[in-house]
Amino acid sequence: MRKINYLLTAALAAVLVSCGGNQGKPGFGDNEYAVRTIQGQSASLQTTYPAVIKGVQDVEIRPKISGFITKMCVKEGQTVKAGQLLFVIDNVTYAAAVRQAKAAVNSAKAQLNTSKLTYENSQKLFQSNVIGDYELQSAKNSYESAEAALAQAQANYVSAKQNLDFCYIKSPSAGVVGNLPYRVGALVSSSSQEPLTTISNIKTMQVYFSMTEKDLLDMTRTSGGLHAAISDYPAVKLQLADGTMYAHPGRVAAVSGVIDSSTGSVSIRADFPNPENLLKSGGSGSIVVPHESTNAVIIPQDAVSEVQDRNFVYVVGKDNKVKYTEVSLNAQNDGKNYIITKGLNIGDRIVVSGISTLTDGMQIKPLTEAQYAEKLKKTTELGASQGDLGELKKALSK
Repeated sequence: MRKINYLLTAALAAVLVSCGGNQGKPGFGDNEYAVRTIQGQSASLQTTYPAVIKGVQDVEIRPKISGFITKMCVKEGQTVKAGQLLFVIDNVTYAAAVRQAKAAVNSAKAQLNTSKLTYENSQKLFQSNVIGDYELQSAKNSYESAEAALAQAQANYVSAKQNLDFCYIKSPSAGVVGNLPYRVGALVSSSSQEPLTTISNIKTMQVYFSMTEKDLLDMTRTSGGLHAAISDYPAVKLQLADGTMYAHPGRVAAVSGVIDSSTGSVSIRADFPNPENLLKSGGSGSIVVPHESTNAVIIPQDAVSEVQDRNFVYVVGKDNKVKYTEVSLNAQNDGKNYIITKGLNIGDRIVVSGISTLTDGMQIKPLTEAQYAEKLKKTTELGASQGDLGELKKALSK
């Protein structure tokens, strides 16, 4: 038994010697780092802008007359057609006014007929020299006054009839009924603070977002003008308030001609179809503008260190010395890689692994990522075997 223990101890010593006693880093120099040469790659970028959703036509429905609501013919969220009845206001007083105005018209017509007969008779008498100029002119004046009285009575009737029609409030356009703040019995008038409701045409939704003046100038320079930029602008997407993407793409339709001096931004409108009536006027979301790049600088996130909201990478020079270099990142990423917008160029070499042990100006021995991975694999395997030998050594010491 003692002889067997001696043999195992000798085997253990031999293995430890073969490992070089370097604590799991066989042949892995401290200055060896994985280095990548940057090459242009195709990337799908996107820019996100906060947005407000509105209907093509949001019409506030307000009464033109005062009165109590006697009937509500619609419900909130109901789809209505142009000319459909929405509300009825108490019309008893206005109906009586119409009847009174109609009676006044009939009376004025009768008075006009009498005045006409008198004037025509006076003309005959004047021709027979029975009456003079004064009597003829008086008859004529009475006739013209009766004509004016009839015209006024007819105007009053039209006004009264219109007021009666205003008791029946109809939708001026097709759309969806909004909030209904008033109920049957409420007293409303043209001076009421809130409208009776809002009718929104939501077949097509207009989504408004703002772009910085710099982005607008870049867009117009690239396309050769604002109108060309709108025509060439890619289809945009809409991210809803719950984070999901709207199923239908939209198109940029208009750009405001005025830049907001307080924010330095310009308002842009994108139109989206709304066949399922999913989008509601007054909603919010985010406009997502896609950008395709064929020469994007993409690097792994492990190659970037963040210091006080600034990002840095180690660029390898011709003498294999590293330089601590600040870079700018695109806000969009896939969780594994960053898209560099400033600080690196195609052809630059950067350290992609183990950057926490680097210092500015340090000279390294560059390895390809494949070489680095292979050495790391061997180190891990050897470290595991040393762990097994450690367990064996403990067993032998007992």
